[in-house]
Amino acid sequence: MSSQPDAAALQELIDKSVIGEMQSRYMYALDWHDADMYASVFTDDAVLEWPEGQAKGREAIHTACIRIGAYFDNISAAAGSNKKPFQLRHFVTNRVFDIKGDQARCWAYWFDLNNDNLQRWPYVAAYGYYEDDLIRTADGWRFAHRKIFNEISGQSPRENPVS
Repeated sequence: MSSQPDAAALQELIDKSVIGEMQSRYMYALDWHDADMYASVFTDDAVLEWPEGQAKGREAIHTACIRIGAYFDNISAAAGSNKKPFQLRHFVTNRVFDIKGDQARCWAYWFDLNNDNLQRWPYVAAYGYYEDDLIRTADGWRFAHRKIFNEISGQSPRENPVS
């Protein structure tokens, strides 16, 4: 007995995959201080919130990425010279999606590994979760609003954010 796959279920799987890749591009852009790629995953009027501030609009988000890159460069300089280079790598995992047509909500854990010590051994430097509102645009899925919770700074929710 064979049956055709449900078109809506297939579209949801495709959307989840495309959104997941966009989230990964965001992480690569952050780690390589690529402000153009970083800003490209947001809508023109998007809002990016994190514990230390907020950026409204793609241009402000682009500028924020440049500032974040300079901050990471300062960490690298403070780590000193070594045979092994300083690296900071961000990861996204445990994604939960709520997709309704051309709009979606997504929650995901994130963490970053850092090696700014003399031995250059990696360690978890920060972790938290994202709450995202996304919109399907002519250019694909984009963040309309991204809120970053950094649980090291005490932003742990009391309730399960995806319940």
